[in-house]
Amino acid sequence: MKLTLSALTAAVLITTATVASAQNVAIVNGKAVPIARLNVLADQIAATGRPVDEAVREQLKDEVILREIFMQEAQKRGVGTSKAFKDQMELARQTIMIRALFTDFQTKNPVTDAEIKAEYDQIVAANSGKEYRARHILVEKEDEAKAIIKALKGGAKFEDIAKKQSKDPGSGANGGDLDWAAAASFVPEFSEAMVKLEKGQLTQEPVQTQFGWHVIRVDDVRAAQIPNLDDLKPQLTQQLQQKKLRDFQEGLREKAKIQ
Repeated sequence: MKLTLSALTAAVLITTATVASAQNVAIVNGKAVPIARLNVLADQIAATGRPVDEAVREQLKDEVILREIFMQEAQKRGVGTSKAFKDQMELARQTIMIRALFTDFQTKNPVTDAEIKAEYDQIVAANSGKEYRARHILVEKEDEAKAIIKALKGGAKFEDIAKKQSKDPGSGANGGDLDWAAAASFVPEFSEAMVKLEKGQLTQEPVQTQFGWHVIRVDDVRAAQIPNLDDLKPQLTQQLQQKKLRDFQEGLREKAKIQ
């Protein structure tokens, strides 16, 4: 059967309408809402790691339709012509542009494996040596500390005294336990006294620091435990990315002519 000209025209119009419909989410008050808007929102969600399934796309469809409804009403009321709106739009434009600049910089300047290894080697060098599992009891006066040392020598339990008398709220509740740490983690007076002790030994005299008077006991000593490179790689990568971005920002600031 031959199609007449009017039938052919109708077929073309139907095909065109079908293609247009596929390109749009909806038609709101006669205005097309392109599916590209939905796709932009879907891409933003996907970038966070959240899956975009059909249920999510339906929610996004409702959102872009509502946005179009509200936008049309805002345009009717002339909201976009106010100075306050234009000022906010300029700030939003700047924010988006700056974010895009930083993203572009990080994409073109990725952290290399060599940089990560160099950073890891510095950490290993700075943290090599010994770690100490120490306990302490912190009090305000030297006489109090001397009395505690005397009580400990007489058989009193270090953990019990720490819980009752230590002024250090962090360790006191745990019997004075400071967990494993390098000597450099403590103030000089404390670390100098601590490193002289062998496993199980107690300071014979109170140790004064800016915090007060300490009674220190070393429970154990070991070689410094440093996580392997693979375990630290995500953290190091993030730190180096942030450092590169800071250096980039500071470099732009330094080169700028500000009057």
